[in-house]
Amino acid sequence: MPRVNRTFVFVLLLASSCAFLLFQLYYYRNYVSKEPGLHLLDSAGHVTSSQVQWQNLKKFLALAQFFRLPLFLADSAALALLSQDALRQRDRVRREPHCSFLCTGRPITSFALPASQWQLSPGFLLAAEQKGFQLLEVRGRDPRLASLDTLSGEEIPLHFLFRLHGYIIHVVLLYERSGGYLWHGVLRLKAAADPTFAPFRLLDYGRHAGAYDRPELLLTVVDGLDVRVPRNISRFLVQQQEARFLECRYHDARSFLQLYPDDSSTAAVEFRRKAKALLRLAAQTLDRLDVPFWISSGTCLGWFRQCGVISYSRDVDIGIFISDFRPQITAAFRNVGMSLKHQFGKVEDSLELSFLGEDVKLDIFFFYRDGDVVWNGGTQAKSGRKFKYIFPSFSLCWAELLEVKVRVPCETLDYVMANYGTTWNVPVKSWDWKSSPSNVIENGVWPVAEWARLIQVY
Repeated sequence: MPRVNRTFVFVLLLASSCAFLLFQLYYYRNYVSKEPGLHLLDSAGHVTSSQVQWQNLKKFLALAQFFRLPLFLADSAALALLSQDALRQRDRVRREPHCSFLCTGRPITSFALPASQWQLSPGFLLAAEQKGFQLLEVRGRDPRLASLDTLSGEEIPLHFLFRLHGYIIHVVLLYERSGGYLWHGVLRLKAAADPTFAPFRLLDYGRHAGAYDRPELLLTVVDGLDVRVPRNISRFLVQQQEARFLECRYHDARSFLQLYPDDSSTAAVEFRRKAKALLRLAAQTLDRLDVPFWISSGTCLGWFRQCGVISYSRDVDIGIFISDFRPQITAAFRNVGMSLKHQFGKVEDSLELSFLGEDVKLDIFFFYRDGDVVWNGGTQAKSGRKFKYIFPSFSLCWAELLEVKVRVPCETLDYVMANYGTTWNVPVKSWDWKSSPSNVIENGVWPVAEWARLIQVY
């Protein structure tokens, strides 16, 4: 029996193997890669979770680009990874090579979209479903149509959740409000909705309504995909943490105004006009200094009780935590045409500033934290007597008053009741700031030798 040439056999096996590999490549390119599904494998030949998520994002963003939807990345975890500090440390952390930022280990990726752009792409949802995405749409009433005259508002889309291969892409619609800011609604499921559609507790958005400044966007490449991101990522992330928005209580306000009709006199209408201009100017001035404030005292009561200002109060009241005090505040208000009327107290104790603009007074009360309470001070100029107004601790939320985006205490009822008692819903036109508030106590007297420095009236 003739001996088999080993070289010939080796060459034959090598040629057969190459032919089989070429056939596999041909079949993959022409058949498998055209089928829907996943085709990225790791070094061991397995599809990884990050590759699944990346493929979903690639498909979704390509679809959004086709329909010209200017989505921008709003995912807090992904944006945190894109921050400058994270970029500097990226090489120290071992991550998936093709999905270092968008694949965060969470089953959800969040995007935001101006609602005005959404209305221009009616075919997007159908196209997404044809690509295999399952859809959950969450709708709610349009607060922009609510007012004291009508409480009915048509429903608008607020959130879209797209699910594919167990991963969720959350699109938050941002609506422009009359105050010039962007707003998104709360994600509240209807009775017929599937509560298991997504891990709702992991969502970045939807636990409450939110308010944002309009971000400047930058189109860049993230993990090989074209993605818009906020140019100032750090600022956006701070806003995201502090975005909770409280809607005006229109139903209760209308009931109140039916019992106590609003003053429609010329003087009252003029005061509301001036108060609106003053509030807007104060917001712009303090925003330039990066000083957060909230509406306080009678101004806060007016917003909470009647969705407006109390015309007989004749002033605008705001609060600032003393930790946010800036020495430049007085000069900043003078530079916009306001005059300083008085300055009481000092930074360490009971500081209070009062400015005048268009014959309306702006009172700025500085608040001090003391354990589980906060307080602000008051000073009687003629006697040097000191007073303290004590409130339970509170956090801050956004709201809208007179078409101006302002902060209010999130625990508004507790705040109002501390100041005005259980009868806060009954108008009181005769008010003594030294004795009428429910939370006022006497706090000593300023030393006479310090009056010239601590009690300044202009």
